[in-house]
Amino acid sequence: MSNSHENTVRITARIPVNIQETLKIAAELSGATLNQFMIQAALKEAKKVIEDERVILLSQNDADLVFSLIENPPVLNAELKAALKKHKEFFSESY
Repeated sequence: MSNSHENTVRITARIPVNIQETLKIAAELSGATLNQFMIQAALKEAKKVIEDERVILLSQNDADLVFSLIENPPVLNAELKAALKKHKEFFSESY
């Protein structure tokens, strides 16, 4: 028989009693156990942090500049050529 907990891990934290009481009240008000409430809240915040790191917000002017540079890339100068060469060398050595 398969163990239903084989794909789970335990996370523990020490918190002040007043924070525990606040969390318990919020859990009760939302109809969840304290554990369920904490997991839901932590997961919601984790997804927000991940999304915030993946999305780049630009003003309309900045977005126009980015698209303009994509459509009309600048001529490669010596510094840009050196940076491109360094980038390729670095990443070819990494693999």
